[in-house]
Amino acid sequence: MNILGYLQKIGRALMVPVAVLPAAAILMGIGYWIDPNGWGGGSPLAAFLIKAGAAIIDSMPILFAVGVAYGMSKDKDGSAALAGLVGFLVVTTLLSPGAVAQIKGIPADQVPAAFAKISNQFVGILCGVIAAELYNRFSSVELHKALAFFSGRRLVPIVTSVVMIVVSFILMAVWPVIYGGLVNFGESIVSMGSTGAGIYAFFNRLLIPVGLHHALNSVFWFDVAGINDIPNFLGGQSSIDAGKAVVGVTGMYQAGFFPIMMFGLPGAALAIYHSAKKENKEKVASIMIAAAFAAFFTGVTEPLEFSFMFVAPVLYVIHALLTGLSVFIASSMHWIAGFGFSAGLVDMVLSSRNPLATQWYMLLVQGLVFFGLYYAIFRAVIVKFNLKTPGREDDEAVPVQAQTTDRTELAKQYLEVLGGQDNLVTIDACITRLRLTLKDRSIVDERKLKALGAAGVVKLGEQNLQVILGPLAEIIAGEMKALR
Repeated sequence: MNILGYLQKIGRALMVPVAVLPAAAILMGIGYWIDPNGWGGGSPLAAFLIKAGAAIIDSMPILFAVGVAYGMSKDKDGSAALAGLVGFLVVTTLLSPGAVAQIKGIPADQVPAAFAKISNQFVGILCGVIAAELYNRFSSVELHKALAFFSGRRLVPIVTSVVMIVVSFILMAVWPVIYGGLVNFGESIVSMGSTGAGIYAFFNRLLIPVGLHHALNSVFWFDVAGINDIPNFLGGQSSIDAGKAVVGVTGMYQAGFFPIMMFGLPGAALAIYHSAKKENKEKVASIMIAAAFAAFFTGVTEPLEFSFMFVAPVLYVIHALLTGLSVFIASSMHWIAGFGFSAGLVDMVLSSRNPLATQWYMLLVQGLVFFGLYYAIFRAVIVKFNLKTPGREDDEAVPVQAQTTDRTELAKQYLEVLGGQDNLVTIDACITRLRLTLKDRSIVDERKLKALGAAGVVKLGEQNLQVILGPLAEIIAGEMKALR
């Protein structure tokens, strides 16, 4: 597997622990709604919900270790997750400040500060990746009959614990350097203030086609480089009291996405609909309405973005620039809201009572402005350059194929178009994408994939293929696996 494909694999696995965040956001959001003034201090029920959500947020490093190990394992087995947990515990215990002082024979006050931060998402991801690779390598090993009980999957946590001892001694030398580099990177972005937030948002959108935006997000949203924007925001008053959050600042890497997801992209959808040929408007309307609603309500934007990402790349660059501008404006004006899943209506409502949400309602006003900007710019560019957005394709390029609402039947059709079961090496999915490894990618008919409902197709390396399906992706992947 090439480097890009491997990074894709890690990016996909990152979605396993990230998928837990909505639970924390819902629990804490409802808690803040019940007790908006005391933040749990005046209501036992509110305190119960806020603390329950905080339990998830405070455990993100270990969730990354377990989730990434599970997500990268070849057959998604619990033994891989257990190995990730074992690896994380070994590393964080051996590299705790007290253990480092004892092993090195130095006073505790001379231990590098980096080891006080050893329990973080970066180390969690590293442990998860190593544990998954060990699982994929040793889960089928058979030992001598005398040790048969420890063969196969039972062997993996044991091997992981030994390997992690070696990894810990390597990290004892290199972790201060790595940590220093990550902190310097984070501080350089933070020192740029709103401009840095805008630059991050621009690259966040640009990396979506190859799925590497998850890796970038981990730097700004979690405690990889000391920013930790989402957990600190969801922590609310407790984060403020602990000095981890600043009102009007924490959340700056999230807030500006709300005007884009809830308003900007629906404006683009309207422009694409109005630009479609008359005979195609009805079909385009059904696609755009569903995609725009998903973006507005949940913040899931890939079905809409992939409708123009490859057929009109100039529009996608404009979209990335406008996203950067939106995040810059929201950050500059200290209009702050946060999310646990994505920047849709649900997360805006849940975060509105959070003590760190400042003038969040102005994001709605900003959103209306961006709706107009997206509509006007997209409509003008589509018409000016005759871009082949949905509904404007040449007649012979429009595929026609019957669709079905039966998920099993739809999965069968996808299998057929992808070259049949024998052509599929691996089948996986994240929130919105089928992620496939194929023996022969050349036999895949992209037009038929789009006729079945795919919003787009991404090719990576020689064998990897991503099919953008929206929220159906995991369902279809499950059905396809069941049919094999």
